[in-house]
Amino acid sequence: MKPHLTVHSGASATPSVSPARRLVTLPGKFAMRLGGELQDVQLAYESWGSLNQAKDNVLLLFTGLSPSAHAASSGEDPAPGWWEEMLGPDKSIDTNLFHVICVNSLGSCFGSTGPASIDARTGKPYGPAFPTLTLEDVAAAACKLLQSLGIERVRAVMGPSMGGMSALAYVLMHPGSAEVLVSISSATHSEPFSIAVRSLQRELIRSDGAWQGGHYPPGDGPREGMRLARKLGMISYRSAKEWAERFGRERASTGAEPFGPEFEVEAYLESRAEAFVGSFDPNSYLYLSRAMDLFDVADHGGSVDKALSRLKLKKALVVGVETDILFPLHQQQALAEGLSRAGVETSFVQLPSKQGHDSFLVDMEHFRPAIGEFLAAL
Repeated sequence: MKPHLTVHSGASATPSVSPARRLVTLPGKFAMRLGGELQDVQLAYESWGSLNQAKDNVLLLFTGLSPSAHAASSGEDPAPGWWEEMLGPDKSIDTNLFHVICVNSLGSCFGSTGPASIDARTGKPYGPAFPTLTLEDVAAAACKLLQSLGIERVRAVMGPSMGGMSALAYVLMHPGSAEVLVSISSATHSEPFSIAVRSLQRELIRSDGAWQGGHYPPGDGPREGMRLARKLGMISYRSAKEWAERFGRERASTGAEPFGPEFEVEAYLESRAEAFVGSFDPNSYLYLSRAMDLFDVADHGGSVDKALSRLKLKKALVVGVETDILFPLHQQQALAEGLSRAGVETSFVQLPSKQGHDSFLVDMEHFRPAIGEFLAAL
């Protein structure tokens, strides 16, 4: 049975919320994969381009860990989105051809139900009482959202980083629901290095006394823990090559704070961390970060090959970056080879970007043609 659709604009919300945001409520119980349930799940999304009469031109876009659904500007919201240079009319993700729907992940804090949302049973934020979140839950919620919009099948599903894992979860759980998969700087599972980085990020947040076991007041919380976690994240998102070329050993023009930032790279990390603190809910960060570590394609069949053999895809594109240390290039190649063995016509693109894992956000010179040429040939 399809969930009843309740849609309204986010225009009346806080000024930081995109006026193009739409909110859908899925009434009833939403069972979580590892136990527990949510009631009346709300999901936020934005869309671009027109849905054709056959409803067969939908491109479902999943985000990375921290972005909202505002991937690009629109007539309703001219503010640039996180993938502004990639998505739009005549761009690589061409909205003249595709009706693009970008979903804010379940568990996030930009309109979708997450730890910061009010639990109707208590009248307080879920906080740590939010059920364990998996990327399969993220994918299942997105599927229900599409069903509520009358969309049963998509032309393509895609995502970068965590979004690529969510896209994989989507096609694993709903074989035949998508014709094409585009996985960008992602993988079938997280390796020990990336798990270790995210584990330390979570520990930094939880070790901050202001976290209060996850019961901090709304809008407050572990600012110092989030600041340090973001710094560690930024170090892992970029590459040593970029740091060397961009900053070298240039000194920062800062004050005389004892042991404060002395080098430009330190000042850069500080600025990025300060910009992030307060913009993302700490508990949401913990839940989504752990969901990335929990994800494993092999859980859907006993091995990666068995899981991928269940897919009913026509084509796939896998894009990786040589300098990515979070999802190394060999993981992208392994995914592409696994899809090919499963009978999926797969293109594997290896890019020389120097910006590491974050290259998909900044190296448009390489990413635009790689993605655009593939989608244009569908």
